[in-house]
Amino acid sequence: MNHKWNGLLNRGLKLIFLAVALGANKPSAAQLQKIRVAAAADLQPALPEIAEAYQKQTGTQIEAVYGSSGNIFAQIQNGAPFDVFFSADIEYPQKLADAGFVDSGSSAVYALGRIVLFMPASAACKLQREQWRCLQDSSVKKIAIANPQHAPYGSAAVEALKKAGIYEQLKTKLVYGENISQAAQFVQSGNAQAGILAYSLATSTGLRGGQRWEIPPDFYPSIQQTVVVLKAAANRAAAKEFVNFVIKGPGRALLLQHDFLPPPIR
Repeated sequence: MNHKWNGLLNRGLKLIFLAVALGANKPSAAQLQKIRVAAAADLQPALPEIAEAYQKQTGTQIEAVYGSSGNIFAQIQNGAPFDVFFSADIEYPQKLADAGFVDSGSSAVYALGRIVLFMPASAACKLQREQWRCLQDSSVKKIAIANPQHAPYGSAAVEALKKAGIYEQLKTKLVYGENISQAAQFVQSGNAQAGILAYSLATSTGLRGGQRWEIPPDFYPSIQQTVVVLKAAANRAAAKEFVNFVIKGPGRALLLQHDFLPPPIR
């Protein structure tokens, strides 16, 4: 009987030791590798799916924060601990590179931005037919755009209105979102009757049923959305792998699904 119980005890102890060993080898949530990403607000519909796909493939977590590119630019200059910056333009990444914040050779265009004129489906004016004239309709009291002082999509909206010859007439109607996502929220909530938005947001959940007219690209400067790896990155190699996943790997197809227009692969 003693031999029997001794055998069971030894077997139990072995199982316990095995479980402890396996538990020690299994990484905890705190031990998982993370990449800290700062992203332009127009990426909010797409980046969570990209991050989920990347984590499934690599086990690496993506922690993302969103905002206007200008505000993120200022945060990075002030020491914000980001590894990767997805800007809505090429100018802010270039300024960071000039100031020595960017890992050399990491800059890449990940998407070509597009802007659309957007109105709710219930609006009496039909955008596809009337286009710019809809903004001059008396029913339109407020037009939402991103703040042109620090949001590239807001700057593009102002340039498009100027090129159309209606900026001076409409500038008192303009209301500024802190970023392009907030501008979209103004239209979605009814606080603005129209908006000039990023194409990717105008086709996202919540706005998908509205009217939109894509503004011809010759009405505004090219929006070259650019990503950089920062010198302050905790793991630059991992950060670069994630960028490659977005611009050359499965992330590229996910950007297309969310109506971004990736540039040709070089």
